[in-house]
Parts: sequence; structure tokens; C-alpha cells
Amino acid sequence: MDKFKTILESYNAEVVEKKSKFIANLFHVESKEEAEEIVKNMNKKYFDARHNCYAYIVREGESQLEKYSDDGEPSGTAGAPILNILKKNELANILVVVTRYFGGILLGTGGLVRAYSQATTEVLEKSVIITQELGIVLRIMVEYKDIDKLKYYCKMQNIRITEEKYADNVEYKIEMTAEKEKKLQTNIDNLNFKILKLDKISEKCVIVDN
Repeated sequence: MDKFKTILESYNAEVVEKKSKFIANLFHVESKEEAEEIVKNMNKKYFDARHNCYAYIVREGESQLEKYSDDGEPSGTAGAPILNILKKNELANILVVVTRYFGGILLGTGGLVRAYSQATTEVLEKSVIITQELGIVLRIMVEYKDIDKLKYYCKMQNIRITEEKYADNVEYKIEMTAEKEKKLQTNIDNLNFKILKLDKISEKCVIVDN
């Protein structure tokens, strides 16, 4: 899979157009189910709003899923503009929900497109963009005397430690790109620490060097 840009934290922004309030909420998602669940929760949170329009792009293996909704706005005036901005910025694993509280003044199709686009643009400008690609999640076990050496190796290789368990030995869950996993496997006998156990858990989109 090619590298792609995304965000990891949630953000929000608000714009007002002729007394209508547009609240944009931005989320990182990694599946269609996760995106749909967030949309459902946003509908509950803003139950008193006129519209909750959204768009998301999700990477699934080598494919990419795109979906949007105008949620009652004129066709093509809300969800599609949101999606177009996400695509223009080459973003993936991302969801934007823009909630509209009607202010009593009709905006027309052009006004709606501008308002939803502006809300989406503003929330993206507030976000921190990072780069990801499909990587590997591993379980690695070392002796206590090798903890610092393993952690130093992970730091130097930009390998993320996400979990640690202490028992007779120490077990870590780590995330890395496929390239770095291959490098680790190739040089496993030349490391300055001993790996007692190394198992592949799953594939996952991981952060890479920008």
C-alpha cells in the first residue's frame, strides 16, 4: 500500500453563514464500521440540528472506500464538497461530520457548498497531519536485562511500543512498517539484545517518518 496522509486526534471548527451555524468535527477512523458508529453518535449528540452531513475515506487493505451523505440538503451541496476536500488533500482513514443549525435564511446551492467547504477546510487547518502506511503489529519478548536495549532500538528505528507486560520475561507489542519488520528479521542475530519470542499479530496502518 502506498503511503497516505491522515490525522490521529479529533478536531472541531465552527463557521456561521447568514445565521446558520456549521459545526465541523474531524475524526481518525480505520474501518467503515467505526465511521458509521461515529456518525450515529454524532446524530444523537446533535439531535436538534437540521442536518448532519458527512464524508469519509477508509483504506481497507489495498482498496479505498469512500462514502458521503447530504442528510437532506440539496443533492451535491454538502457531503460531496466535504469528500472532494478530503480527496484533494490526499487524506484517508478520516471522517468529517458537519452539523448545520438552520438560521432561518436560505443559502441556495452555491451558499451551501461554500459553507460546508469552509467548515471542512477550517477543521483541517486546525489538525496535525501525519503519514501512515500498512504495517505490522508484532509481539516481542526479551529478558529484563535487555529492556533498555530494545527500547533504544525501537526509538532509533521509529518503532512504536504500544503495550508491555511483565512476567518471567518482558513482552512488548510493537508496530512498524513492513520494511522495518523485514530489517529486524534480517538482522535478528546481530542485535545487541536477545529476542526470546517474536510473533506477528496483525497488519495495521502505522505512522511512518514524514
